[in-house]
Amino acid sequence: MFMSIIQQPTIAAIATPIGQGGVGIIRLSGKDAYQIGCAITKRQSLSPRVAHFGSFFGSDGVIDEGVIIYFKAPHSFTGEDVVELQGHGGMILQNMLLARLFELGARQATAGEFSYRAFENDKIDLVQAEAISDAISATSVAQASSAIRSLSGEFSNKINDLSEKLTQLRLYVEAAIDFPDEEDVDFLSDGVIEKKINLILSGVDDILATAKQGQLLRDGVHVVLAGRPNAGKSSLLNRLSGTQRAIVTDIAGTTRDTLEETLVLDGLTVHLTDTAGLRDTTDQVEKIGIERAFDAINKADILLMVYDVSVENDPLALAKSLFSEGLPEANIEEIFAKKLVLVANKCDLLTTKPSSYVSCETENLPKTVYVSCETSEGITQLIDLLKEKVGFHPPENSLIARTRHLDALKRAKQHILQAHEQLVYYHAGELVADSLRQAQQSLGEITGQMSADELLGKIFSSFCIGK
Repeated sequence: MFMSIIQQPTIAAIATPIGQGGVGIIRLSGKDAYQIGCAITKRQSLSPRVAHFGSFFGSDGVIDEGVIIYFKAPHSFTGEDVVELQGHGGMILQNMLLARLFELGARQATAGEFSYRAFENDKIDLVQAEAISDAISATSVAQASSAIRSLSGEFSNKINDLSEKLTQLRLYVEAAIDFPDEEDVDFLSDGVIEKKINLILSGVDDILATAKQGQLLRDGVHVVLAGRPNAGKSSLLNRLSGTQRAIVTDIAGTTRDTLEETLVLDGLTVHLTDTAGLRDTTDQVEKIGIERAFDAINKADILLMVYDVSVENDPLALAKSLFSEGLPEANIEEIFAKKLVLVANKCDLLTTKPSSYVSCETENLPKTVYVSCETSEGITQLIDLLKEKVGFHPPENSLIARTRHLDALKRAKQHILQAHEQLVYYHAGELVADSLRQAQQSLGEITGQMSADELLGKIFSSFCIGK
């Protein structure tokens, strides 16, 4: 399968993070990687998959010493000849080695170029390539585990299995179109095609459900804290983060700018933004902070309006009053319908405790969570509500997914639904076949079987240089 690989010009890059460390790795890939590896170590030959210890030579003497490993094509990450130099981790030494490799004929790799070559040489598909980036940037154990499962091919296998079923169905439909009178059976109305379409739809729905959880696992959710000054927004950020991240005082207007923190709350990555207290003010600096608060509120996935429950008795009226100062009516309606959660802080000061930390949502009132940033009462219930609000309940075998995966799956589902409609209501075999073709095209975009160069460039350019 890989014997026809045409090796490209040799690229090189530092593959370990910037900074000091015990080991620093430089990777080469391409048609001259083997010769360059021999030249920099002054060896006559390198045995594949053997760790050779020795010196790395520059034009004026030894630059460093360490281990060199040669991976002969096609048995390498990229499918090309690959050489790794494992020397000391100082950036000066690494840059000196890299400069020497350039003198010997390599060029600097661009972002994601190693993974792109692996993709081009059928060593990995597009989902696996993205999973490499996701594994490197994972911020939780769940993210890392899911990314590795996608890298191993689990997600791709699900997509490929679905695509294969579509292929078989398309063959059946084409046969029904080409041989309509075969054995006097009307294939378009005998129920077989409809049954197969329904099975494929079920499969798409299963993958969509997994992908939605995977997207949440990868991207997290953007949550904004808003409310009056001294309501406890910064205290809530500190309580959720477990650190004194925000300055908290009794002075109104202490928070004058947005403060962002990324947390992992019971497996859910939360990009939390604290904002300036919403109020009328003549302070120019505070006004700018309030403008930024409204901008963050507009962009939030979830808005937690924090209020002092020992003082406020009509939080809904308070919310409408605060938000009407800086948001259009249409935005406020969307916030109340989809984003808003009322956080009744300082519940430890109440003489009569609420019967539940989380109130029931009604037609006119969003859910209210009673918390105390002083005693941590209700914090667990708040985290549970955040997960419920975004539908976060990933199974143990969840798979990392991206927005583009969801988009392609939704388009595939729509095309399959159209095929079902053309079959059942219009008995139009040609249109059924065309809708199934478009569905398969949409699935092919996920793994890269059918993908535009622009999309590929965008995906791989987001990688680090050494990958």
